[in-house]
Amino acid sequence: MEVFIEMTLPRDAGSAPLARHTLDASLRGLGVDSDVRADIALALGEACANVIQHAVSSTAYEIRAQLDQGRCVVDVIDGGGGDTPPNWTGGRDPIHAENGRGLTLIHAFTDDLEISGRANKDGAVVHFEKSFN
Repeated sequence: MEVFIEMTLPRDAGSAPLARHTLDASLRGLGVDSDVRADIALALGEACANVIQHAVSSTAYEIRAQLDQGRCVVDVIDGGGGDTPPNWTGGRDPIHAENGRGLTLIHAFTDDLEISGRANKDGAVVHFEKSFN
């Protein structure tokens, strides 16, 4: 079975829990283990938090998720902005830093993490994948 989820959400703090809940409900329906679901929820929450905090010129962002063949593939897509953190390109902040650990957490809790610019548009795409096994 393949499941595709596409959401366009407002860039505000209330959108992240909705995104996590929606994806988790689909994963639960597919019988995905609770530990794997928790890892995916954490990664999605951190990606959403980056957009909410840093994509200042954008009023909305998109989430695209594909669940199939024992794998969850997620893209969180923002419309850009001025306050891009230095670690957005993959650098690692110190573990004792007060903030800026989102990408480090996503990397730790998923199998694959890629950050890229959008083709012919402002903004960035956070792409991560997590196996169900």
